[in-house]
Amino acid sequence: MRNNRKFLVPAILSILVTLPAGATIFPTSDEDGTPTLAPLIEKASPAVVNIATTGIVETTGRRNNPFQNDPFFRRFFNAPQPRHFRSAGSGVIVDAVNGYIITNNHVVEHADKITVTMFDDRVLQATVVGTDPASDLAVLKVDSDGLQDIPLANSDAARVGDFVVAIGNPFGLQHTVTSGIISALGRHGINPDGYEDFIQTDASINPGNSGGALINLKGELVGINSAIISGGGGNIGIGFAIPSNMVHAVMKQIIEFGEVRRGLLGVQIYSLTPALAKEMEKENALGALVSEVSEDSAAARAGIQPGDVIIEIDGKIVKDSAELRNTIGLKPVGENVRIGVWRDGETRIVLARLGEQLQSTPLAGAEIHAGLDGASLLGTRPADELDGVRVVSVEPNSPAAKRGLRAGDIITEVNRRDVDNLQRFRDRAAGAEALLLTIRRGNNRLLIPIQ
Repeated sequence: MRNNRKFLVPAILSILVTLPAGATIFPTSDEDGTPTLAPLIEKASPAVVNIATTGIVETTGRRNNPFQNDPFFRRFFNAPQPRHFRSAGSGVIVDAVNGYIITNNHVVEHADKITVTMFDDRVLQATVVGTDPASDLAVLKVDSDGLQDIPLANSDAARVGDFVVAIGNPFGLQHTVTSGIISALGRHGINPDGYEDFIQTDASINPGNSGGALINLKGELVGINSAIISGGGGNIGIGFAIPSNMVHAVMKQIIEFGEVRRGLLGVQIYSLTPALAKEMEKENALGALVSEVSEDSAAARAGIQPGDVIIEIDGKIVKDSAELRNTIGLKPVGENVRIGVWRDGETRIVLARLGEQLQSTPLAGAEIHAGLDGASLLGTRPADELDGVRVVSVEPNSPAAKRGLRAGDIITEVNRRDVDNLQRFRDRAAGAEALLLTIRRGNNRLLIPIQ
């Protein structure tokens, strides 16, 4: 196999060199026309920076304390304890004039001090302009001359099979360059609580690449490297980048408001299945099925009804409920959107002015019931298009995990009584020795007993 690989690369290079003039896939050397990515990398690399953070987080002693399994002693070791941390990641300069750098939210989360090392080894202190955990993006700012930025591509024009290059700082190895192709587009479901429209790539992405650049062969930023799927923590050829159009939309609001103010349509939605589409006599399963319209919402005022299928937003096709949620969630409050609605075999266009989403504060499940210990709960926002309580996270091996709760679950009933927010959940559960939770998990409905 090794011998075969030795002959494979020259063969590919030979094919590229003999392509007709103007059709060469890779950039070429100025000297002899040999295909090389070097000019592209030399141009883009100064815009990619190393980000080092320090800070303090509060943790409990549960995981490391020998008394963690003893119910009596556990309460004495659950008090939050400060822990100092250091972490590293990558970032991309997107506005050299104003010193704006885009990176992942998880790179700078909880950081008290953020140090940015430039391509020329200058070390600068950065401040946080704003963060958006839902999209895992953050905007930083540095004050310095001589910065170089990178232009943003139109990620909607990206295609599966396009060549891409990842630049970042994996494992602290500054300005490491890897290459590959776009393996897939529109990936979601990696983080059920987030806004996702990932570009999947086989360009090697490892810890420390987070926040770094994924560029196309024009030297444009097509995505911000964000996550990987890996059994052992290293690259196995499945990496994910946040597309540049989403980056631009989030960045624009963060710079203007210091946060992202997401628009609200006010509908409960489900993805169409081929079986549903057939029953509705719709020729395909594209779109998001509206099952409920909130009173006095943007959707209600636009005339959207239960049973409608939303098939496009501002001329862009909506494939499923996740894509609709992402599309609306990236539009600002008060924006007018043109919505394509399929109803009774006909398509009509309606205009809706988006309302504002509500926010709530996560609550530790243990504050409601001991059996929910280890779960973090959040009242669903209108963007979730479903009343209830969302399970934001579940600690491994915690009581909540052992009872079958998963991050992303929506609790809609407790002991057969409706739950539409955290306060009602708390009231319904007050004084109960056991809870019977009705859970919506994706398109499934199940019951979980908590004792």
